[in-house]
Amino acid sequence: MPRQDAAVRAKNFKEVATGYTPEMAAEEASRCIQCPKRPCVEGCPVNVDIPEFIKAVREGKMADAVTVLKNKNALPGVCGRVCPQESQCEAKCTLLKQKAPVAIGRLERYVADWETKNKASMPPGAPLPPPTGKKVAVIGSGPAGLTAAADLAKKGHRVTIFEALHVGGGVLMYGIPEFRLPKEIVQNEINFVKSLGVELVLDAVIGKTDTIDELLNSGYDAVFLGTGAGLPMFLGVPGENANGIYSANEWLTRTNLMKAYLFPTYDTPLHVGKKVAVIGGGNVAMDGARCALRLGAEEVYIVYRRSEAELPARREEVENAMEEGIIFKFLTNPTRFLDDGKGWVTGMECVEMELGEPDASGRRRPIVKKGSEFVMNINTVVVALGTTPNPLIAATTDGLNTTSHGTVIADEHTGKTVKDKVWAGGDIVTGAATVISAMGAGKRAAADIDKYLTSL
Repeated sequence: MPRQDAAVRAKNFKEVATGYTPEMAAEEASRCIQCPKRPCVEGCPVNVDIPEFIKAVREGKMADAVTVLKNKNALPGVCGRVCPQESQCEAKCTLLKQKAPVAIGRLERYVADWETKNKASMPPGAPLPPPTGKKVAVIGSGPAGLTAAADLAKKGHRVTIFEALHVGGGVLMYGIPEFRLPKEIVQNEINFVKSLGVELVLDAVIGKTDTIDELLNSGYDAVFLGTGAGLPMFLGVPGENANGIYSANEWLTRTNLMKAYLFPTYDTPLHVGKKVAVIGGGNVAMDGARCALRLGAEEVYIVYRRSEAELPARREEVENAMEEGIIFKFLTNPTRFLDDGKGWVTGMECVEMELGEPDASGRRRPIVKKGSEFVMNINTVVVALGTTPNPLIAATTDGLNTTSHGTVIADEHTGKTVKDKVWAGGDIVTGAATVISAMGAGKRAAADIDKYLTSL
């Protein structure tokens, strides 16, 4: 897929990939051999009818392609951009055995973008069923919540989404940068969900404005928890409370949701030093580092305690970061932060690592090299080590079981919690994971909620 030149895109927040042309999309779609076993569908967490939508693209029946996609996926513009297809649907593609798999994600993005540009020519969608009279509260408007809400609305249930922030979208809005996922795309997807009759209530912090039990007692027949994992994790080393050290959540929220990248139009305070270190190796770390570069940092480092082979980030995001000039410090681990005596970070003491035997994650365990201590001169740090769920929901909801990590315990197939009338899915159950896995959880929970409601 065509992309902006690395030297150009490293200075702007415009989308990196510019998308397929109609000719490119048709050519890629023609590679699909329409195999009868459809292994790609098995690899999709939301079970999109992939061969059918690709066939429609190949035949130029774009409205049909949109209909097929949105029958199973309420967020195709999002998934086509940030879903790790290479480890899911494309990993199951029959062509992978002989050559490159069909670029399913890029075709999904193309179809979603085509719909955005051609809304006026789209036929009306399938009519919604008669109202069932049942009410469902969905807590959180991220990928899990939006998916559950859309599926339940399509069954005729009255759905209200409660969102703590002043805009919908959850992590899609605050966590993923504009250059990877334009916010206009997210808003389009939210508008589609609302067009199904879903109500979106903003600035509603469940656990404060209302509790789960208060919602159930006020007439809601079921509740779905999709509040994600927004509580940052830190290193826990000396000096970590110095000024200039951010959690990735704060860094990305200020950049994306609060639009620090549009300063001074948006007067969002964000201290960006000349030398920035981002601690971690996942997609969030890549996002944080690439934002720092675009915000004016002269040198940006990814500091990761394992080797390049163990990086959990998508390969595409790693390659983009490297092309843009991000410097990778592998087998490196911070042990202490230094400051200038006035509270501002000026450096980072680190040790070199070497890899031992695999740990529980399957990756080789990093071990400290003796006598390898050194100092990196740094004046901004972004800690991107993962997140856990905010404890507010669990603390204010009697009968909701959680793990020692703060995640809600729910059935992996249905999303049902031990608390009556309450389901949960996405990062609040799994901890930080992918957008598409959260969507899959929302879809499974919606099916079980519908089953429950229709039995009443």
